Order: sequence, then C-alpha cells, then structure tokens
Amino acid sequence: MAAHSGKGNYRARTRVVVAGRDPAAQHGFVNMPAFRGSTVIYPTMDDLMHRRGRFSYGTRGTPTTEALESAWSDLAGAAGTVLVPSGLAACVLALMSCLKAGDHLLVTDSVYRPTRNFCDTVLRRFGVETTYYDPLIGSGIAALMKPSTKVVFTEAPGSQTFEVQDIPTLSEAAHAHGAALIMDNTWATPFFFPPHERGVDIAVEAGTKYLGGHSDLLLGLVSANAEYWPRLREAFDSMAICAGPEDVYLALRGLRTMRLRLAEQERAGIEMARYLEKRPEVKKVLHPALPSFEGHTIWKRDFLGASGLFSIVLHPVAAGAVAAMLDGLKLFAMGYSWGGFESLIVPFDCKAYRTATRFEPGGPCLRLQIGLEDVEDLKADLDAGFARMNAAAKAA
Repeated sequence: MAAHSGKGNYRARTRVVVAGRDPAAQHGFVNMPAFRGSTVIYPTMDDLMHRRGRFSYGTRGTPTTEALESAWSDLAGAAGTVLVPSGLAACVLALMSCLKAGDHLLVTDSVYRPTRNFCDTVLRRFGVETTYYDPLIGSGIAALMKPSTKVVFTEAPGSQTFEVQDIPTLSEAAHAHGAALIMDNTWATPFFFPPHERGVDIAVEAGTKYLGGHSDLLLGLVSANAEYWPRLREAFDSMAICAGPEDVYLALRGLRTMRLRLAEQERAGIEMARYLEKRPEVKKVLHPALPSFEGHTIWKRDFLGASGLFSIVLHPVAAGAVAAMLDGLKLFAMGYSWGGFESLIVPFDCKAYRTATRFEPGGPCLRLQIGLEDVEDLKADLDAGFARMNAAAKAA
C-alpha cells in the first residue's frame, strides 16, 4: 500500500482513514508507531553541521507527529499544523505567534474561559491590550479596531452560550485592517467548519475532545494558512511546547473513526436537543442546529454539521433542586471537557466574567455533551432527573 496524503479525489470519510499513513515505511504495519525520542544521530560531522536528515531533534518532530500534522493539514486545508500538549496551549501558541508588546487584541466575549484568563494575566503582563467584543457584532467589529490591533480572536459557536459568529464577515474586517483572524474551532472541527476555506488565518483545536474521542489524552492542534504558517512554525520551534508521543499516537488512532463518531453524536445531539425543547422544565435550548436558535441562519450558511455539545436554560428553580437532578443521574456524568464516548453534564454561570455583553438567561444553565449511548436511555436518565428536580422544588 502506497503512502497517502489524504488529498486528491477522496471524499472526507475516506480521507480521514488514509491521510498521514504509509504502511510501506512501517514494514507493512497499518498504523504509525509511537516514536519516543529526543536525540537524532547523524552519520558524519558534515551531515550534523548541515542538519541533513528528515528529523533533527525530538522537539522539532518525529515520524509520529509528522503523520498527524500532515493528516490534519490535509483535512483542515492548511499550509501546516503543529501539535502542542493541550487545547489551551494551542490558543496560547496561536496568540503568541502574532502578538508583541504594545499590540491590541480583540477577543469574543463568549471565549473559552482559560483563554480569557491567559489574555487577562500573561498577555497583560507582556504589554498586550485585550478588548472583548459582542460575539454577534459582525461587521461592527471594524469600529473597535485600533492602529495597534493585530489579532481578532473568535470561537464559534461560543463557549457555553453557543453564539454563532459570522466568521467570513469578521475575517473580511480583520484583513482590511491588516490583522489576523484566529479561531477556536474545537466544537465543529474541520469536518463541520473548514476554517481556512472560510477566511481563518490560524485555527486552534483541542484534540483532547473529538479527535481523541475517548477522554484519555491531552492534545492541541494549531493550523495556519500560507501567510501565517512561517510565523506559527517559528514560534513553535522557539518555544518547544511539543505534544507527547503517546498522546499523538492515540490521536492518530482516534482520527480514523472521528468522522463516524461526529456523525453519530451530531444525530444524537440534535435528537436530544429536540427532546429537551419539549420538556416543560426547559426555558431554552442553546443549539445552533435548531431553527429556534438565534444563530441558526448563519450556522446553516457556514457550517456543515453540528457536534454533540450544547446547553439548556431551565426555568427558575432553586440550586438544591438542580443538585437533586444532577446528583442522581446514572448515564450523564458530571465532569469537564467533552468529545468522548460518554455523556456529560455540568452547570455553569458565566455572568460574572462576561464583560462586553450581559448574559441574563433567566434560569439555571446546564451544558450537555451527548455521547454514544442509546438516546432513549439518555432521555430516560434525564426524565428521572427532572422528576427529582420537581420533587425537590415542591418540597422546598
């Protein structure tokens, strides 16, 4: 079997199976092994001095990392990809590759909270000014641009609250100002939102989520278009925040079934969202694929699908009643992260740290990750949970 780049006339489902594989170079074994190493040995002093060879040192890449980077670049439509130890590290590297002291950064108010913390602490200490903007601002973002604005950071849909940003419009405004557009694309992945095709300069993904798929690895991916790839690679080589070999190996294995898992979790997620829309305890379902959701029109225009992560807003009820619901769930576990095979549920309240917009949902909020369990069993688990919540509310 010859090596595959994943490019050509193959459809997405086939590309994800063959991209980055070269069994002939692996003595016929199907999967790339986990190369563990730091030192690369050169046969002569001349080779050493001129760095002749495919690899030079462990922090700059191995056959394992090269396989995943190549496959991801193909799938994302990128000029290149680098791998880092976590999704947050991916956000950090993307920002550090484009910013310096004195620069101004625009960040969506719905951003992943650890990214916000990095901007408010480390970047502030390094002399970078951050302004948060309404995720639904669209072309109005041009009014927030300063001469020193170098990056517009987006996340679509928004973390927890799922606002769907108009990425092509934001890209046009950023580029007209000479700024880069960076996007956290973890929710959709390149399968449901091809970032560089939509005007994104640098895309970050938490491979911890859907790429890994089994809640047993930590990984971040940063891909760039041709214009920004050289500076991204330079920042990566200078900082040497590289991913570990076992996590990269597991991510490569997860890649082969990622498209199928996403399709199933999309189907199950939409079915669960529709079920929750009909529950009397639920005030609103925050899911971009639902026609009732505010950002549905943009989602339908720009996205190719939806993952299994969404939120709901409950009608006003005491915290103790919500706890009664969650504490007794059998299939929905309480835990952070998402994208694995198991269903998860967590309460959240982002009112305290939103600064550019007011989030007033009118009731307690829950974020749900729909896994690979049977949806009828998941519905039954939530039905029992709502019954406990109602009983606790009545008894209070």
